[in-house]
Amino acid sequence: MKRTSSILLLSLVLVLGVTLTASAHFQMILPSDDVVMKGEEQTIDLNLLFTHPMSAAEVMDMEQPNKFGVIHKGNRTSLLDSLQSKEFMGGKGYTTSYQLERFGDYTFYLQPGPYWEPAESKYITHCTKVVVNSMGVSQNWDQEIGMKAEIVPLTRPYGLWTNNTFRGVVMKNGKPVPNAEVEVEYFNQAKFDSLKQDTYESVELPADVFTTQVIKADKNGVFSYSMPKAGWWGFAALMEGEPINGKSHELGALMWVKTYDMK
Repeated sequence: MKRTSSILLLSLVLVLGVTLTASAHFQMILPSDDVVMKGEEQTIDLNLLFTHPMSAAEVMDMEQPNKFGVIHKGNRTSLLDSLQSKEFMGGKGYTTSYQLERFGDYTFYLQPGPYWEPAESKYITHCTKVVVNSMGVSQNWDQEIGMKAEIVPLTRPYGLWTNNTFRGVVMKNGKPVPNAEVEVEYFNQAKFDSLKQDTYESVELPADVFTTQVIKADKNGVFSYSMPKAGWWGFAALMEGEPINGKSHELGALMWVKTYDMK
């Protein structure tokens, strides 16, 4: 009996370990559009959720964000007061709307409250960005916005075709992070009923190891990745943050970009 119990316990640990490895955490800022042109709706919706974007295994409860806002032509506006709580697949997230009143690039940024992950005995804070363009006028898409952890794009983060290569610099406290590890996941939106934007079919994986792609930045903190499918792609550079309540703290720099098929 003891031997059987030990085997069952070991099996459970192994299964959980595989699950945790295969399903990376990603904070999302999901806008309803990333390029808004003349004649299109100028008000966009933005959904904030903390999830496993490829596997859609779970949406975790977000803590109240510490920072959420937008930067346009160097002007920073806090949008914290506009956020409304919303449930996504049983997990708590937030939603808001924003009107694009002028041409150019709008960088939306988020610093969520630290999330406690009991399975890994650590706190997680993912500082997240996404850029929305208005009327095709490119301005300041590569600006640093001063978050503790940040991906600064070297590739314009919109107007991207499928198979384009996205390049960025991983930053921590304003300095590049040499040899940073970057996780990449596709937002498998067909599995998120309330968040579908397009008619893309669900991605079926040949094995769990395909869920999260892993790449390394070079000595200057620069990484690159070619995106093989149309849709939203998330890039997450994970680093050690300052401990919280004596517990380890994962500090992440995240950025989301969208690709389109050429027709």
